[in-house]
Amino acid sequence: MNNESLANLLHEERRFAPPADLAADANVTADTYEKAAADRLGFWAEQARRLSWAVAPTETLDWSDAPFASWFADGHLNVAYNCVDRHVENGLGDRVAIHFEGEPGDSRTITYAELQHEVAKAANALEELGVHAGDRVAIYLPMIPEAVIAMLACARLGAPHSVVFGGFSAEAVAARIQDADAKLVITADGGYRRGKASALKPAIDRAVTKCPTVEHVLVVRRTGEPTAWHEGRDVWWHDLVERQSETHAPEAFPAEHPLFILYTSGTTGKPKGILHTTGGYLTQV
Repeated sequence: MNNESLANLLHEERRFAPPADLAADANVTADTYEKAAADRLGFWAEQARRLSWAVAPTETLDWSDAPFASWFADGHLNVAYNCVDRHVENGLGDRVAIHFEGEPGDSRTITYAELQHEVAKAANALEELGVHAGDRVAIYLPMIPEAVIAMLACARLGAPHSVVFGGFSAEAVAARIQDADAKLVITADGGYRRGKASALKPAIDRAVTKCPTVEHVLVVRRTGEPTAWHEGRDVWWHDLVERQSETHAPEAFPAEHPLFILYTSGTTGKPKGILHTTGGYLTQV
């Protein structure tokens, strides 16, 4: 290894400019950073106006209860409506929202109109299981379209969700479910890793024995592997969701309504939950 390589490892100063055509199509350009620096609150108010609000906010940031910040606190909106429905209403229903390529070679293409129907069905299904605004839902799924649909369905109902990495142990999953007091767990029979089916539900079965708040486990059939079943608690996604109505009226929630809880890895101690609220998070994505 030469001296230049060693120097780069100790202190990196090289810059790699993006291709010109990629930079030209970027949503965020250099002047965006300049506008944000010049008028921070004005910049975020402008971003908020690009969303669809049931009640438009009159204040951008309330810092009166520092260190707690409230963004767009008097506004009301629905995340799922903003992510899906408004695009359909704006004539973009035929555009592809999700194109999925599975490890075994399967694929699915879902338009915004189709996604709207799937999210509505999932939201109706969650309501049938007794999930309402404020209830917490743990999501322990592989990277499949149902993971996105589940998150959007929770947001549609105002039920904060917590995505748990599908590789975590039963103990790690239980710790997160317990901390969130989750009422429902959404999982799958399994997923695929390195070309082979890998079971997921056994970890949930072990975890929920320590989680008395869990009333139901909603299970997506992904691998088709034999799956242990607990009558009265476990419900197949295809049995419940597929028979639901494709329409669901979204409710608008305050911008400070909890959207999701994301936990730290727990490698240095008890996992810590990071709570994201609706309006501030949606404005930034």
